[in-house]
Amino acid sequence: MRTLLFLLLLVGQLATAADIAPYEARFGRTKPVVAVAGDNNGTELVDFVIPYGVLKRSGAADVISVATRPGVMKMLPALNMQPDATLADFDKRYPDGADYVIVPAVANYATSALGPWVVAQAAKGATIVSICDGVLVVAGSGLLKGHRATGHWGSQSYRQQHFPDTLWVKNMRYVVDGKLVSSAGVSAAMPTALALVEAISGAARAAGLAHDMGVDNWSTSHNSDAFRPALGRNLGAYISGYTNQWFHSTESIGVPVTAGMDEISLAFTADAWARSKRSIVLSVAPSFAPLATRSGLTLVPDRVAGAAGTPEVLASVGALPGRALDHALGALAQRYGHRTAGLVALEFEYPAYQ
Repeated sequence: MRTLLFLLLLVGQLATAADIAPYEARFGRTKPVVAVAGDNNGTELVDFVIPYGVLKRSGAADVISVATRPGVMKMLPALNMQPDATLADFDKRYPDGADYVIVPAVANYATSALGPWVVAQAAKGATIVSICDGVLVVAGSGLLKGHRATGHWGSQSYRQQHFPDTLWVKNMRYVVDGKLVSSAGVSAAMPTALALVEAISGAARAAGLAHDMGVDNWSTSHNSDAFRPALGRNLGAYISGYTNQWFHSTESIGVPVTAGMDEISLAFTADAWARSKRSIVLSVAPSFAPLATRSGLTLVPDRVAGAAGTPEVLASVGALPGRALDHALGALAQRYGHRTAGLVALEFEYPAYQ
């Protein structure tokens, strides 16, 4: 029976379009409500910030950053954010639920309060959009049984073993199965967010936004198999991940943060440097006062510029959001070598650097 189900799902995968269904207004709302939800104990930085920033600057939706409980949300592998609301706060403000829920990868997905909350939001009609291994939260909640989905290439075997009732799709940037949308590795956050803008406001709005951000396309085209370790392809980059830890001490790297700065470029930069296994990334601001980014996220600085113990500010932030990761990878290659930059690109599942 399970084999028949999967064959039917596979036929559906080949026969249907990858587009997210166009938004249909509910509850008299003029714009859809989007909850970008994370866990205070650890939430992947790019998974959370990129969809928030893209949707905010599109003007297409009311976007709210949400966390499991009050207080600062620790971002992984760097930075700290102060969300707009807790899950309970959101439920009081929007008893009918969100139209879309963005689910990033989080620490300890199996015990996170996000899982039950996502189930409740889906029951109210929300489209659930997982980024990278945020799909583990959704799969762990039971919502993906009998559905197609994807995630980071590195968790493919784990997902197949622990969630065998889901058809795990490879080699697609994002997978759409009704009101369940899932994306591949970290860098897939950008095309998935643009696809969501297209679903809400149309292709013209998404194309204009992509152009302004320096993004070439947001298609589903992707080869996740290319990121697996292979001799003559990328093995040297993977080996550098071990040698960086064995033979090099880590250094603190400062990233300058100011009010109104582009949170997408910041997230790509901080995340990339922190994945090098050569550096610990700290945000450096004029003071410890929380500051608002361009799209309204509240960033809590790690260090104050000029104070004792503050690292030298080395990681400059690229100007265009769609080019910020390339900018960071180039800087990493210059400081630590091409293999280390390649390792970071592999972890991001970023094809442009391959």
